[in-house]
Amino acid sequence: MNARLQPPQAPVEAAVSLRNVVRQFGDRRVIDGLDLDIAPGEFVALLGASGSGKTTLLRSLAGLDPIEGGQLRAPEARSAVFQEPRLMPWKAAWKNVTLGLRQPDAKARAVQALTEVGLAHRLEAFPATLSGGESQRVALARSLVREPKLLLLDEPFAALDALTRIRMHRLIIDLWRAHTPAVLLVTHDVDEAILLADRIIVLDQGRIAEQIQVNLARPRDNGQAGFNGIRVRLLELLGVEHDDPHAIGNDHNPFLYLGYPLSAIAI
Repeated sequence: MNARLQPPQAPVEAAVSLRNVVRQFGDRRVIDGLDLDIAPGEFVALLGASGSGKTTLLRSLAGLDPIEGGQLRAPEARSAVFQEPRLMPWKAAWKNVTLGLRQPDAKARAVQALTEVGLAHRLEAFPATLSGGESQRVALARSLVREPKLLLLDEPFAALDALTRIRMHRLIIDLWRAHTPAVLLVTHDVDEAILLADRIIVLDQGRIAEQIQVNLARPRDNGQAGFNGIRVRLLELLGVEHDDPHAIGNDHNPFLYLGYPLSAIAI
């Protein structure tokens, strides 16, 4: 019996597509002829030294900043979470989640989103009464309630304490799996990038210096085979000696504070 021929698979259209994108301030090109595709549902982390163009690229993708040249295509359904939660202090948590949301069931959607991030008991809480981790959960709920096709994360965990950071890593992976947006995470933390992303892009002077596919099984920890090899390569690209105790990522590695190996908790 002859095997039935299968029709060819149609190519999957990228969720994000940049071609020769330029963003500049005066005579300085912060993004310099950048080409980039992000697939639907892909989790991409963006690393680079300060001034390499990471946040500038994120802001352009969010529609907050214009580009001076090239082509940029991103989903209309997109949202961003920044390092500061940016909550309105005079509004309760659920009202912060519904900011700008015009659906008739806005409150119900906010309740569902806050429940997803573990804050069903804090619906009426005002931002001044929330911890740093709780505030970032409200910010995440505000983004997710819009069901974005592209979720932009600009160092959203950088200001959190070590253990809260671990919980937020787990939460963002759970939410990504549940909602399946494409994700672009800007971070300075090498370990965070490896733990979370499918692909890591290193920017240098507004251009892609290297891209690394992270083919590590989930859940991840830094004790699994292949983790340290990726870490060493990323630190080399960032100009950091891998045995430097102040290497990028170590200042946020919770287990350096606790004295435990990262393999104690998997992400």
